[in-house]
Amino acid sequence: MQAVLKRILTSKVYGAAVETPLEKAAKLSERLKNDVYLKREDLQPIFSFKLRGAYNRIAQLSLEEQERGVIAASAGNHAQGVAFSARQLGIKAIIVMPETTPAIKVEAVRSLSAEVILHGDNYSEAAAHCATILEQTGMVYIHPFDDDHVIAGQGTVGDEILRQSAGNLDAIFVPVGGGGLIAGVAAYMKAVSPGVKIIGVEPQDSCAMTRSIEAGEPVHQKQVGIFADGVAVRDVGKKTFKLCHKYVDDMVLVSTDEICSSIRSIYQETRSIVEPAGALAVAGLRKYVQQHQIEGQHLVAINSGANMNFDRLRYVAERAQVGEHEEALFAVNIPEKAGALRTFCTSIVKERNITEFNYRRSNQGDACIFVGISTSDTIEREDFKTHLSRHGYKSLDITDNELAKTHVRYMVGGRCPQIQQELLYRFWFPERPGALSKFLAALGSAWDISLFHYRTQGGCFGRVLIGLELPEDQRHQVNDVLDNLGYVYLDETDNPAYHLFL
Repeated sequence: MQAVLKRILTSKVYGAAVETPLEKAAKLSERLKNDVYLKREDLQPIFSFKLRGAYNRIAQLSLEEQERGVIAASAGNHAQGVAFSARQLGIKAIIVMPETTPAIKVEAVRSLSAEVILHGDNYSEAAAHCATILEQTGMVYIHPFDDDHVIAGQGTVGDEILRQSAGNLDAIFVPVGGGGLIAGVAAYMKAVSPGVKIIGVEPQDSCAMTRSIEAGEPVHQKQVGIFADGVAVRDVGKKTFKLCHKYVDDMVLVSTDEICSSIRSIYQETRSIVEPAGALAVAGLRKYVQQHQIEGQHLVAINSGANMNFDRLRYVAERAQVGEHEEALFAVNIPEKAGALRTFCTSIVKERNITEFNYRRSNQGDACIFVGISTSDTIEREDFKTHLSRHGYKSLDITDNELAKTHVRYMVGGRCPQIQQELLYRFWFPERPGALSKFLAALGSAWDISLFHYRTQGGCFGRVLIGLELPEDQRHQVNDVLDNLGYVYLDETDNPAYHLFL
């Protein structure tokens, strides 16, 4: 602990980074009945805390190392941190980025005078290529999180929070990817103010640190979620795990909808738009307060970054209402007869606000509608389902059904009676020019595609829904073929939203 503390207190971060403000979030404080503060790391020169660790590491290089130059693999904020720091110190920098990296991030790194090499569809492939170049050139590798000086640089966030709050603190909520930020903050706080709780926050589908702490050792994640790309790591660091296992008090997992809702909450407080990873801490703080019924405490959430692609805002806006429990989605059966829709809206929904309404006649029996209803909380959501049942309407709550929210709501159109042997799959594939064509070419022409839906969401990965019409005797082959494609996929054939609407 003393060694880490010394490195933090002697860090050289302020040659590039700035001391960011700790601001009270008035609306969140009132709603949550706690004093909530935001540590505004989104106001750094590169709009991310990553600058602290990158600069502190590079500033420690010897003259001989500086002459060799630095290299890093990154698709996001670490790339900008290394590039900015290298330019500041007059050192050559090469950044290897996946070919799927959005153009805005690539140009941001190039504008900082770094050489950008695009390689592979994901971080792992870019990192492997980076290792090859490193071996050929002898440059100095700057790790994004598992490095003593990087951890120390990120730990200066904790030093600032303690000074700016005058020590009046109960808990700090920290977003977690590889663990550099939380390792530094936790080690610092436990050394100088051990009563302050350090609570890490991860997405439910990208939680390598949570799983590792539970297991007592670093755990490899075969697949990770892609929405909060700033924290999407399969493996945490060995150094960061050791510190987190020892000093972190608790971990919180949050959903994509909760992250989107927190992006909106931060915008309402600050009029700034953070990236998904940047909103993690606020999402975790809100969830933790509600779960533990906390009141009257002083809580800090670290807004870690604001490098948001503009194209993703549509998706965030769509999902924020569900994450705020302000919208509930239902599949409702109504009689297929004249006046049924009017009766449902005027007699059942009444004064409630309808946020979405999808319907297409499919047969002469009952009809199934996809309906969104404004709600104030989860209790009202349950009350509406009970209200439907009481009036004789069969319904299915699909508010938490990812297939329904990502694809089905845009596809309601009935069923094709000629299709009898269909399997449904949801795919994620790298989002880059020609990716969709390459995906279809890889799928080949062995089977008929009976359903297809793709909608760009401004991220590094696209989401595709495919129906395949297969004879019974060929179904055993399909998973082997899909596995060989190399794309992440999920079998959705048994999903109730598919059977109701598609």
